[in-house]
Amino acid sequence: MEVAPSRRRLAVVLSLGLLTALAVGMIVARRVYTGEPTYANLVWNLTLAWIPLLLALFVYDAARRGRPRWVLVAGAAAWLLFFPNAPYLITDFQLLRDWTVAPVWYDVALLSTAAWTGLTLGFASLYLMHVVARRIVPPLVVWLAVGGVLALTSFGIYLGRFERWNSWDVVSRPGPLLSSISERVAHPDPRTAGVTLVFTAFLALAYGVFYSVIRLGGAVGDQPPV
Repeated sequence: MEVAPSRRRLAVVLSLGLLTALAVGMIVARRVYTGEPTYANLVWNLTLAWIPLLLALFVYDAARRGRPRWVLVAGAAAWLLFFPNAPYLITDFQLLRDWTVAPVWYDVALLSTAAWTGLTLGFASLYLMHVVARRIVPPLVVWLAVGGVLALTSFGIYLGRFERWNSWDVVSRPGPLLSSISERVAHPDPRTAGVTLVFTAFLALAYGVFYSVIRLGGAVGDQPPV
C-alpha cells in the first residue's frame, strides 16, 4: 500500500524532530555535568536550521495548490536567505578547540549530532525546492541553480563564521552587510576563496548523494518524502 504524502511528511518531520531533541538533550546534559554553557549557542543554531525546511514546505504546498507565481518567488527568496543556517552547523566542529571538562568523545558525538541534524534539515529543504523547480524549468537549469545556491550558501557560511554576519542582518543592518560582501567579492583573500570553494564542493557532492538515495527509494517502490 502506498503511504499517503501527509504520513510520509510526518515521518520525516518527526525523525528530524527527534534528532534535534537528541542534540538539545546532549547539550543540556553537558551543561549539567560541567556547569559550563559552552555549547548553548547550538540550541539557537538548531532552531535557525529548521526555518529553511518550514519555508520549503510552504513553497512546496503553494506550488501544489497552484498559488500565484509571486508567492512562490517570495517564499523561495526567504528560503534562500535562511538556507545557509542549516549547513552552517557543520562549522561548529571548531568549538572542539575550546574543549574543557567533558570527555572529548562526548563533544565529538554532540557536535556530530548537531551537524548531521543541520545538514539533513538543509538538504531536505533543498530537495523540496528542487522538486518545485523541476516542474517549472528544465532539469539542467535546475541543477545549475542548485550549484549556484550551494556556492552562495558556502559564501554565506564564510560570512557567518568568519565575518560574524547572520540572516537577520539583511533587514537590521543591510548597509554594513552589503559593504562587507562587496569588499570580499571585490578583494577576495585566500581564506574567503578557500572556504567558499571547499564548502561548495562538499555540499554539492553531499547533496548529490542525498538526492540519489531519495530517488533510489522512489525507484524501488517508496515515494520521496514529500
